[in-house]
Amino acid sequence: MTNATGEPAVTRLYARLVVSDAARAIDFYRDALGAEETERYTGPDGTIVHAMLRLGGAAIAVKDADPADPAPTSLGGSPVIMALDVSDADAVAEAMVRDGATVVYPVADQHYGQRGGRLADPFGHLWMISQTIEDLTPEQIQARTNESFT
Repeated sequence: MTNATGEPAVTRLYARLVVSDAARAIDFYRDALGAEETERYTGPDGTIVHAMLRLGGAAIAVKDADPADPAPTSLGGSPVIMALDVSDADAVAEAMVRDGATVVYPVADQHYGQRGGRLADPFGHLWMISQTIEDLTPEQIQARTNESFT
């Protein structure tokens, strides 16, 4: 497949989350975020080498850590933040905490028209949970951002 200019086209993009216990992580993402597991492949020892989950219109993959792919918990954390837009940020954050996540930044109204916060799941991955509470133009967001830094 190629794009309009004849160059190779991107056909899919998804995050691949490496965790220390993929089966438990899949349960967490299902229970806390409503994820649906669509495929799973295991190695001879039962470790999950690839599982695909659907979260609304998005997809993520989950796999058990191994020597080639370490989990964030073995690296002191992850610099990547998964941004998840939801219809009720408070309810999703509550479900995540109930299932073992910790609050990094509590859910609150933000200057850029979102209600949201940041949580760390039990496997070392960071999630920014947000919902739109105001429809703002890019100019309005920039003006509010400028004000928030003064």
